[in-house]
Amino acid sequence: MPEYIENKEIIAQRIARFFKTGDVVNLGIGLPTLVGNYIPKEVTVILQSENGLIGLGPEPAPGGEDKDLTNAGGKAVTILPGGCFFDSATSFGIIRGGHVDYTVLGVLEVDQEGNLANYKIPGKMVPGMGGAMDLVAGSRHVIAATTHFERAGTSKLKRRCSLPLTAAHEVDYVVTDLGFFVVSGHSFILKEVFAPWTAEWIIAHTEADVELADDILVWEPA
Repeated sequence: MPEYIENKEIIAQRIARFFKTGDVVNLGIGLPTLVGNYIPKEVTVILQSENGLIGLGPEPAPGGEDKDLTNAGGKAVTILPGGCFFDSATSFGIIRGGHVDYTVLGVLEVDQEGNLANYKIPGKMVPGMGGAMDLVAGSRHVIAATTHFERAGTSKLKRRCSLPLTAAHEVDYVVTDLGFFVVSGHSFILKEVFAPWTAEWIIAHTEADVELADDILVWEPA
């Protein structure tokens, strides 16, 4: 096997393949924002941000940023024709009402029971979990987007999260830079292996319990 080098672009490419035209999608802060760069041209999704925007477009060109037009992470965005703005009550009414088809969040840890930790490391000051708690509870499908390993070299896929939870039993899918997993509630089911990695190597380097799907595929990113 080659030396592991984290690859966030592969994660974004694979997640972009989940969506179909008409889906309402919330892309979290950080890595998940890359997903918007890889949505196929023939697929039109409706991007929503919990600070009160729907119908987000591509990143603005350098110099074209509007300081009054940002997503929930404070990053400059654009709005497509037909997009609109609204207050937080309406925004969270959309989320809590079950109108978001997919939410994509970065994680610190995710475990085989579908628990998610993505906002707090003990001993470090953080502003809070923001809208993540509502998004994972209210969205129809929750995708955890993460590099496979922590900086220390241990996997972020755990048997049980050790960090404070953002939500319990809410994650449906996990996409790392090694593969695509389905959360079964008692293990991670490896559905796709991203070349050049192998299923055996992934299992050997993952802390959690991993089972192989009957229809497991090997995906070669472009």
